[in-house]
Amino acid sequence: MKKNDIFEIEITGMTDDGNGVGRAEGIAVFIPYTIIGEKVKVLIIKVNKTYAIGKLLEVILPSQHRTKAECKYFYQCGGCQLWHMDYEAELEYKYTKVKDCIKRIGNIDIEISPIIFAEKTSRYRNKVQLPISEKGIGFYKKNSHIVTDIDDCLLQPVFVSNIVSVVRQWMDKFNIEPYNEVTQKGIIRHLYIRYGEGGIMVVVVTTTENIPNIIELKNSLIALDLNITGIALNVNKKNTNVVLSDKNITIWGNPVIFDNIGDAYFDVSPNSFYQVNKEQTLKLYQTVKRMANVKNNEILWDIYCGIGTIGQFIAKDAKKVTGIEIVPQAVEDAIKNARKNNLLNAEYYCGAAEIIGPKLVNKGERPDVVVLDPPRKGCEENLLDAVAKLKPKRIVYVSCKPSTLARDLKYLKSKGYSPKEIVPVDMFPRTSHVETVVLLTC
Repeated sequence: MKKNDIFEIEITGMTDDGNGVGRAEGIAVFIPYTIIGEKVKVLIIKVNKTYAIGKLLEVILPSQHRTKAECKYFYQCGGCQLWHMDYEAELEYKYTKVKDCIKRIGNIDIEISPIIFAEKTSRYRNKVQLPISEKGIGFYKKNSHIVTDIDDCLLQPVFVSNIVSVVRQWMDKFNIEPYNEVTQKGIIRHLYIRYGEGGIMVVVVTTTENIPNIIELKNSLIALDLNITGIALNVNKKNTNVVLSDKNITIWGNPVIFDNIGDAYFDVSPNSFYQVNKEQTLKLYQTVKRMANVKNNEILWDIYCGIGTIGQFIAKDAKKVTGIEIVPQAVEDAIKNARKNNLLNAEYYCGAAEIIGPKLVNKGERPDVVVLDPPRKGCEENLLDAVAKLKPKRIVYVSCKPSTLARDLKYLKSKGYSPKEIVPVDMFPRTSHVETVVLLTC
């Protein structure tokens, strides 16, 4: 096989990132925008020793689940992966991905509960990060840092387009230069927007705090009358792919937004981790709460607690909630949010859980229930060792990546903790991502 060869291929599987998989000349070929069961014509665009990447030329035999993408930018933009299939097929793909990882990587044979589906498959996101370049304002093309200029994203609320339009007009009117990643010249890097029950936060990510005509932008944004409650600059001078730096300068209004999950309320700052789909977050946290099954005489440890959302959602049922988080700003926010929620039984520690945990045990504290909510890379083994040594009655693991979840479940099983229930949750419709909640007991 070589580049520019053309093959007819049957799609027999799908990858973690939503690409179809088939075989030609004995090797696997990964093909975006295809569905299991389809026969497709493919142009080979890259060949490695063990696999190839193909470009879809024609769908010869379409799946019954193939649909016309509602988003006009779908085949240009890398933000979504699954607009070409109906929601039934999307849910089946995500469920199968979780099931396969648990079995293949975790070597765990357990029935997976039905996936918790989303009522809304568009306009659900409460956060958007839009890169800005000489190409425009939008999202990166698939596997690149080339910006696709867009006027509307179907995962975002409609008002995002109004804000983007004002920023475009301001940059054009005052000749404000976009940042160029190659030359590292220019001023404006990203447009970052969050919203909640308390209003909308607009953050312009820049290379300098000295932005010409920034007052005109502020006034134009306020004039939109969209309940914008805060406007800020995030000054990021580094040559990095990380969107936000730690330096936020409030230009106008409130430096945080507030939102609620059920009857728990939270202040959310620009750098805080906060789930992007509010309706599904409530379902996710209700599932965590049910699995944790915390009694009023039990202690809950919330590890990777962030700004305290999961622990504080459960705290009223517990004797005590102890949050552990390595990011100092998140710990400060968690403490403030505990006060906001009038929780006298919640306390927070900044540091690595494998270090903080033994210190708390030496002081006489030991958890009855542990919640783990790590980033996509999952947990380090030394953390899992530390948790297992605590001997909690129940562990609830919240994961955003099935493969690292399966790896960690396998390790926890070797330490005496076996999964009793696994529930996938579709937090991110039209993308390849899926959340999963697992209850483990010893």
